Amino acid sequence: MKKLINAIDDVVKEQLEGMAVAHPDMLKIHFDPTFVVRADAPVQGKVALISGGGSGHEPMHGGFVGKGMLDAACPGEVFTSPTPDQMYEAAKAVDGGAGVLFLVKNYTGDVLNFETAAELAFADGIKVQSILIDDDAAVKDSLYTAGRRGVGTTVLAEKIVGAAAEAGYTLEQCADLARKVNKYGRSLGMALTSCTVPAAGKPTFELGEDEFEIGIGIHGEPGRERLHMKTADEITEMMALAIIEDGAYSRTVREWDNEAGDWVEVELVDPPLQAGDQVIAFVNSMGGTPVSELYAVYRKLAEICNNKGITIVRNLIGPYITSLEMAGCSITLLKADDEILKFWDAPVVTPGLRWGA
Repeated sequence: MKKLINAIDDVVKEQLEGMAVAHPDMLKIHFDPTFVVRADAPVQGKVALISGGGSGHEPMHGGFVGKGMLDAACPGEVFTSPTPDQMYEAAKAVDGGAGVLFLVKNYTGDVLNFETAAELAFADGIKVQSILIDDDAAVKDSLYTAGRRGVGTTVLAEKIVGAAAEAGYTLEQCADLARKVNKYGRSLGMALTSCTVPAAGKPTFELGEDEFEIGIGIHGEPGRERLHMKTADEITEMMALAIIEDGAYSRTVREWDNEAGDWVEVELVDPPLQAGDQVIAFVNSMGGTPVSELYAVYRKLAEICNNKGITIVRNLIGPYITSLEMAGCSITLLKADDEILKFWDAPVVTPGLRWGA
């Protein structure tokens, strides 16, 4: 294992200390428990947006803390869920009186811990809502989840809903928008290599010199299938068609009801993409793939979407939700309406994403 680290136990702490030194105008770091907050938190009268998860996926989530995106992020150890006290203390730190919205990737540890944090925050008199992101079209269940994993749409939801909160949306309006973004987003990833978690000191899994795996998860979870190496165009076509041709997805999720003070079950159905749709296309590096190769993927993706009658109206290309140094990429297509595009285009100022300001 060759990594730019000092001691394994200090990896996350030193990373966060570096962020604090680099971006004091955007964010502050709190330790014991650990969370990242925007520099001007709490913003009075504004819905506060919080997300989080295991470290190793940077810039998600800490790199997306700032104006127009997240109010706080809770980083766990590498590939390990943050704890309820991190989420609870972050909620107290950023609540400006308009409530707190948790955006939760669908991984079992994240879901359970954010649920506990929501209950604690509500008991303290904070209005809360929790929306699940489960956009991975690769597999229904995995080592880390019941149901589809939360992946690339998370970044898009944090940007879009963060801008809506900045514009004055209520907690209920922010939750509705987050639910819609998740409903309209589909993702699929692939890996050319494994990554190495510092505490493990060896690759999470093995891929042969002439192999790749399609549908891999961001923690190295198994995907749909392992295949012999193909060209960039062939791999992109496999991924794009799997997303575009994915059918309606139905499931039951738990969401917090502030009036009842309890969890309620909500039936959700995500519609498939179809000809005539406009989309935001997100081509993401898993950490070890250069941007030059992502553009080759985007070139083919744009051609496939055009042939299917789907119009790409915005794009995001680069390493935004990574898996340490894993070589590979993911594709996310998000159906976009006027509301989604308005808040996608709105100004954002964070370490990992910024425009319009």
